[in-house]
Formats: sequence, structure tokens, C-alpha cells
Amino acid sequence: MSSASPDTKKMKIAANTIGTHSGTFHCDEVLAVFMLRNLPEFKNHSLLRSRDQSLLDQCDIVVDVGAVYDPSRKRYDHHQSTFQETFSSIRPDFGEKFSNIRLSSAGLVYVHYGEEIITEVLKQFDTSLTQNQLKSVFTKIYSGFIQEIDAIDNGVPQFDGEPKYRVNTHLSSRVKTFNPDWMDNKTPQEIDEAFEEAVKYVGKEFIDKIKFFALSWLPARKIVEEAVENRLKIHESGSIIELTRFCPWQEHLRDIENDVGNVEIKFVIFNSGGTDYRVQAVPVDNGSFVSRKAINKKWFGLRDEELEKVSGIKGTVFVHATGFIGGNKTRDGALEMAIKSLGDD
Repeated sequence: MSSASPDTKKMKIAANTIGTHSGTFHCDEVLAVFMLRNLPEFKNHSLLRSRDQSLLDQCDIVVDVGAVYDPSRKRYDHHQSTFQETFSSIRPDFGEKFSNIRLSSAGLVYVHYGEEIITEVLKQFDTSLTQNQLKSVFTKIYSGFIQEIDAIDNGVPQFDGEPKYRVNTHLSSRVKTFNPDWMDNKTPQEIDEAFEEAVKYVGKEFIDKIKFFALSWLPARKIVEEAVENRLKIHESGSIIELTRFCPWQEHLRDIENDVGNVEIKFVIFNSGGTDYRVQAVPVDNGSFVSRKAINKKWFGLRDEELEKVSGIKGTVFVHATGFIGGNKTRDGALEMAIKSLGDD
């Protein structure tokens, strides 16, 4: 039964309205509202912030309030005790990778509308993606941005042995600062205005993420994919890859190795500009200086003529003191450094 008074039951709201709760706001519904406004269906909708169920019932779509999850009615709350949905439960076509974090209102909107939202946002940059590219960006934005918001809003501990999720942005904490503190006496209208400021703030970061993953991250992945596909053309071991163009490769390489299976790359060679060619050892983890297989240990810290003499390889320039990277004046020289290092015990 509604708690609204007879007078409020008679109230009518404007047509074409997005509904969410009033009062203190959090990152999940702030982002949910921003994402919805990027869809043609909701682009020109007004916003109602209220806990009056009789008013919320009149909204076209409601997020983060109402105790109902029903996509057919466009009701996206996650606070009810019966709600256990995750990315994987709603989108089983993506496997079980994201099955351990319950969705917030941001996650619900993203899982249901995310591909369309990404497509609409990328129109601003005159960019479109293939279906496979869209799937890659869709899951990457979830794991690198949305999942953190879902987990924090649902109070999920980050660690229980292995990390359940990664905190990449701290956006949820930053959104809290848009709320009045305990000493403020802001009116409901002023809090609504603060909510809209938070929407703009969160929205800019969301757009930046889409732009980065579609226009920078995705092209780099393609370069690394091609390098892994061609690895046997570089060396019969399949343990060395060559990048046709330098790009951020470490994270991509691990994902691609997992996708391909039975592949473990030891060295990556690439041109760093002009006659500067590099051979870099693949680290055991992203950002680590501990390598799966270091460059030949006899070369650690050597440079130029001394390195050329000890290695027997022409054009050598340097090897780092820890053996994670080295340089040569030619592509063939860098490759030879990698090949000789494979056999170094």
C-alpha cells in the first residue's frame, strides 16, 4: 500500500520523466541517469527525484528506488532482498566472468542499454565499431569502470583472497562530496542542483572512458592480436612477438594469451623510433619488473662495444641492470638478442 497522502495521489508529473530517489545521492544512480540521457529514447526526459511511490509510478523509467527490478516496465532497483542479479546472470552470452558482484542501478542500466549507449556516444567522435569490437569495449568498460561502482554501492569487500574487483577511479568517493555535509542546510531544490552537477562530473569521466577504450585501447589490442597470431613467423618457439607499431601491450597480451590458450610469450620486440629497436621481457604481472624470462643475465648492465663483444651481436646498445629491456640499432639485432636470451640458463 502506498504511503502517499490522498493529495499526493492526485498529483501528476510531466510526461517523459526519469525517476530516482530524493535526498542523499550516490554514484550509481548519478551515472545511471547520465547514461539514460545518452539514449534517444530518454534524451529529452525530465528528472524526478522523489520517494513518493505514486509519483514514481508515473515515470517512464525508474532507477535505484521502488524495490522493483522489471525490465519490461523499465524499473531498475537493486535494494530489495530478492535481488541477486549480476552482469553474468543477465547477460549469460558473455560467460561467467562477472558473476561475483551484484549490480547497482548503474550496472543494471549499463547491462541492459550499454551497447546502445556506447554506440550513441561514439557518434560524437565519428566512430563506429564492429559487433566484436563493441563486445570488447562493452566488457572492458564494465570491468574497468562500472564494476567498481556496483561493488562499492553494494558494500562488497574488495579482497577475499584474490581481489574481487579493482578500484580504478575512486569515483564513488568523489561523488559523495557533492552531497551536503551534516552542517549544511540546503533545500531539496539545492540538493537536486547538486545532483545535476554530479551527473555532469560523472558523465565526463564516463565519456572519457568510452573514448579511451574505443579509440586507444581497442586499436592497441588489434596490434597485439596480430603479433600473437604471427608469432611463429618471428621464431619457431612461438615465444617472441613483434609489434608492427609500439603500443601499450602488457594487459592486452595477458588477455589474448588467456583467450588463445597454451601460449606464453617471453619477449616482445618493437621499434622505438628511427634506429632504436627494443627487446622487452614480458613481466610476470602488469607493471612488474620481474620477468617471465629475463634477457641474458651475462649482459645485465652492459652497453655499446662491451655489450657487443660479450653478446656477439652487432649493434647492441644496452641491457638494463635487471634484464627487463635492451636495445639494438637494428630489428634483426633486437630479434637475435631475444632468441639468444631464450636459451640462457
